[in-house]
Amino acid sequence: MGFMDFFRKKNSGEVAKDRLKLLLISDRANCSPEIMEAIKNDIIKVITKYMDIDSEGLDIQITQTESEGGNGSVPVLCANIPVRDMKKRS
Repeated sequence: MGFMDFFRKKNSGEVAKDRLKLLLISDRANCSPEIMEAIKNDIIKVITKYMDIDSEGLDIQITQTESEGGNGSVPVLCANIPVRDMKKRS
């Protein structure tokens, strides 16, 4: 990814793909796309206090996994966050 990629406008296909991905994720989590978008924005807000990240490359998914107690499956939030650099603490 080059420097100019940050300024490019997404085409309608990319926007539609992002919306569909968000809809599928929210369906798995049994919550609205608005809530999933709010979660994503909150994660970005918190992480950027400490790291320089590629927020366009952030990927959030909710999957199912077996609980530790063997009581069935539970939802799990998985976030792939591309980190560019750590911020310096002053």
